[in-house]
Amino acid sequence: MPFSDLTLNDGHKIPQIAFGTGSALYEKDAADAVEQALNNGFDHIDTAQVYHNEESVGAALRDSGVSRSEVFITTKYGGGNIREELEKSLTKLGVTYVDLYLIHFPASVEKDFAGSWEEFEKIKKDGLAKSIGVSNFTVDHLKKILETANIVPAVNQIRYNPYNHAEHASLLRFAAEKGIIIEAYGSLAPITKKPGGPVDVPVAQAAARLGATPAQVIFSWVKAKGAVIVTTTSKKERLQEYLGVGDLPPLTQEEIEAIDAAGLVPWHNKTVNLCGLDVPRSVLLTVILFLFVIASSRLRCY
Repeated sequence: MPFSDLTLNDGHKIPQIAFGTGSALYEKDAADAVEQALNNGFDHIDTAQVYHNEESVGAALRDSGVSRSEVFITTKYGGGNIREELEKSLTKLGVTYVDLYLIHFPASVEKDFAGSWEEFEKIKKDGLAKSIGVSNFTVDHLKKILETANIVPAVNQIRYNPYNHAEHASLLRFAAEKGIIIEAYGSLAPITKKPGGPVDVPVAQAAARLGATPAQVIFSWVKAKGAVIVTTTSKKERLQEYLGVGDLPPLTQEEIEAIDAAGLVPWHNKTVNLCGLDVPRSVLLTVILFLFVIASSRLRCY
């Protein structure tokens, strides 16, 4: 079945998968990519002041023909006067409000957590943002906000994948206690940044059972954790692959636990350049060990 919306702590709904315009689209014209995402079924677009592409995102929103009410728009504050920066973002996006406005980094407000969050609360009350939240916040950062907050942040968007799941344990517990939904970016790192690691095994096993791709299994794992997926791609087939996660049967509890456990194993996939090829160090060490065993067995024969 398709992705279901999640309910935020303020009662608003948020689509559980978003098309992000950071990373590969940072400081680039995102119009074609965003329009393609909208035309293929994405209804949640995630952008930010510091991505420097809100204007092209706005162009895509207009050119797609999709009604404003049918698109969930997230943008993020990255510095400067909070209300003025949001108004600039709204102008660039060509909208009168965003569905979610986030503090992108704690450093943007560390000089005045209380005053900054108070301004965010005013923005919500004034209807410029339906929901407000944070990004890249730790438990300590959240506690600083909550010391004086009248409105609890609706979400905390963080880098989240099986390899840092345990590292975020206390943050995940705290967020759950406060009704703060986690948004996850960088979730495909196990297969894009750190391939060949321990997580590959349970992911491959689940993929075989489901007839799914490794990326779909990783996103199914994120979905099972109750988090919102934030991802991006320039390829139509990848968009359909990612949206297809909503049609997959859920991972079993055993599969989720196996991925969790594999993520506990330290893994740093460094490469060695051999004749112009980046060979994973783990592969190189395996080959060297194999050759050593062969050589040793031959020596014993003499």
